[in-house]
Amino acid sequence: MLTNLLVYCVLFQAAQNPQPRTPIASSNSSVLTKNADSVSSDSLSLVSVKRIYVDSFGEDPESKELQSMIVSSLVATKRFRVTENKDRADAILKGTALEKTSQEVHAYGESTSVGSAAGGTHGEVSGTVINGTGTVSGSSSGGFAARHMGTSDSSLHTETVDRARISIRLVDSDGDVIWTTTQESKGAKYKGASADVADMCVKQLVRDVEKMEKASSAVNQPETPR
Repeated sequence: MLTNLLVYCVLFQAAQNPQPRTPIASSNSSVLTKNADSVSSDSLSLVSVKRIYVDSFGEDPESKELQSMIVSSLVATKRFRVTENKDRADAILKGTALEKTSQEVHAYGESTSVGSAAGGTHGEVSGTVINGTGTVSGSSSGGFAARHMGTSDSSLHTETVDRARISIRLVDSDGDVIWTTTQESKGAKYKGASADVADMCVKQLVRDVEKMEKASSAVNQPETPR
């Protein structure tokens, strides 16, 4: 009886003092830390870029023109501020450009020919001769016809094609490359090859920055407790 009473007391005390559970917040905290570590430092550096200095692409007229178009495209995004003070920039944009013009020859030819021919002949001889006298008659006929007709069409023209190729990179204050892209264009419908390739590079930069921002935002959002 006494033994049963002691067992009952032990069970009652255990029910009144349950083992503490691990808070959900600590579990979420470890998940956030793990996810934050998975975001590369280059991605974080790219997201933090707001002010860009565009370095020289070269001294030739084509490279200077492409550099100017890159600056115009960056300003047009209203996302970045372009500065000519290298010391104030968050990152420096460097690159090399190549522009060339070529001639493309396009030839076309087509011809049609029709011909026909016809011919025929006929001959006939008849007569009667008796004792050296008589009559002889004969006939002959023939004919031939030929026709030929032909048409032809051909064209030859030369097209001037402008091509522009550019490779650019963003370098942070430590000299590390945090972003790079290479684009090539033959020209768009309403703009030349240089303007089009500059626009393509800047649009790629904006897309990559937005992608990194979404990834960083997803990491910083706490998970909903289940």
